[in-house]
Amino acid sequence: MNAIITEWVGTLGLLGGLLWLSVIDWQTYRLPNRLTKPLIFFGLIYNFNLSLDVYPYLLGAVLGYAIFWVVETAYRLIRKQDGLGRGDAKLLAVGGAWCGAMALPFIILIASGTALAYVLMQPSETRANLKLPFGPFLAAAIAVIFVGSKFI
Repeated sequence: MNAIITEWVGTLGLLGGLLWLSVIDWQTYRLPNRLTKPLIFFGLIYNFNLSLDVYPYLLGAVLGYAIFWVVETAYRLIRKQDGLGRGDAKLLAVGGAWCGAMALPFIILIASGTALAYVLMQPSETRANLKLPFGPFLAAAIAVIFVGSKFI
């Protein structure tokens, strides 16, 4: 019974946090640390309580952050402007903490694909100057992977 309660409370907490982060990012282009960091921590606690094997989730959090940190840094060095924010790296770390390291490529693929589809649906004259928060797409991908792995 405790595992079922843990699953539901964890799922609702994650989905609520992702929704909250999506709204904030869409409005402000920011993903605040006060929300992303606790979600990373609670993802690790959640998975430790359910499986007693936190290693794939700890690795997922570290790799998630590192992957987007490298992309962000390389883009800034090459283009001399910001492209991806550090909040996006922390949000991918959330995905790794909740879904595990093996889920990261799928999270990135779903988020990138849906963001690209959104951009392509915009009128061509607005695409060049479109400023797009990536957090909502990343959050949706994390939710899909997490819920799909638990309940489908």
